[in-house]
Amino acid sequence: MSVEITTLPNGLRVVSETMDRLQTASIGVWVGVGARAESAEQNGVSHMLEHMAFKGTASRSARDIAEAIEDVGGHLNAYTSREQTAYYARVLGEDVPLAVDLLGDILQRSTFDPVELERERGVVIQEIGEVQDTPDDLVFDLLQEAAYPDQSVGRSILGTIETVSGFSRESLAGYMGRHYAADTMVVAAAGAVDHARLVDLAAQQFGDLKPGAPEALPLAEYRGGEARCNRKFEQVHLTFGFPGVSFLDDRFFAMQLMSTVLGDGMSSRLFQEVRENRGLAYSVYSFTAALADGGMFGIYAGTSPDQIGELVTVIGDEVRKMGDKVEPREFARARAQIKAGTLMALESSSSRVEQMARQLLMFGRVIPLEEIVARIDAVTPEAVREMAGLLLTEGKPTIAAVGPLKKLPDYDTITKRFAA
Repeated sequence: MSVEITTLPNGLRVVSETMDRLQTASIGVWVGVGARAESAEQNGVSHMLEHMAFKGTASRSARDIAEAIEDVGGHLNAYTSREQTAYYARVLGEDVPLAVDLLGDILQRSTFDPVELERERGVVIQEIGEVQDTPDDLVFDLLQEAAYPDQSVGRSILGTIETVSGFSRESLAGYMGRHYAADTMVVAAAGAVDHARLVDLAAQQFGDLKPGAPEALPLAEYRGGEARCNRKFEQVHLTFGFPGVSFLDDRFFAMQLMSTVLGDGMSSRLFQEVRENRGLAYSVYSFTAALADGGMFGIYAGTSPDQIGELVTVIGDEVRKMGDKVEPREFARARAQIKAGTLMALESSSSRVEQMARQLLMFGRVIPLEEIVARIDAVTPEAVREMAGLLLTEGKPTIAAVGPLKKLPDYDTITKRFAA
């Protein structure tokens, strides 16, 4: 397998990797813009645009788009994140031209029909309502908002009912025109694909797309705080956030290893102490949320209202212990988990195409596997301990909770549990 990259005259980058023995291809267009580029009044427009791209073009109705991809047994989908929006397909190798044609059509010739917009507006409002009724989704929106208050990076990707209700055909078309430019987009494919043919197809579909003038985004400023939502659920859903590091930071893999030791997998400290030894939670884990210019490290757990005090104490203790000592065996295990996960992703065309596209957008290049492994190997137990110390000393913790919160300690009491 080898990665090939071509930049078209207009700045659009095309990247592919032929994966031998595969008869299918994963292909997509990644755009280097997401919810973070929105003003408060635009909150949710990136996500709405992603929905509306499938609702009809100058030559295809929404049904035509769905039938075209499913006639060949493929599928077409999309997602919006805080910094990127992706539109992707999975097809047989022989149907790559169709996939590129569909992607070019929906990303350049969508009509944003007013009737379809009203219908899809209702769908997105239902999606927002679904999050409000799903506590283990809602708590993460609250965590993000509390960690990054009054910032686009802290707002819900879906937007609010108020903002979504105000989107017009003109606002969608204007947002796409400003942000969907040739040099902010990557066409990526992996699997049964020929690079030269892919470049030709991309040039046919996107060659007339103009380069843009990238807008500088305000820096993501982690501040910390709390958000509580008292609801009549069976469980309390609790998240903790701490200052993290960006994708571009040399300490990124130290943060990944720390997260793995603390809360990733059944052998992790949190799983063993919280679930296995004390039975305080069915689900408990840590996670990282890195951005281009910062990030957050977090922990999630769900427990019964009567056990919330003990859970907070145990999690606080385990976080503090991370700064004291990392055992050689658990460090080696965490390193093996990250390496294995990286290698396993290479066996999936869908994972591989996303990895290549995201790396091109974030780093301007596709990072060789050998370099990634070397960076993982370069992390030391001391670097992991230092990263844990960062959690305890850099900025305020963030706490977000949803459920019956009567017995949840106050913010100051909780933060003292994490004090170095």
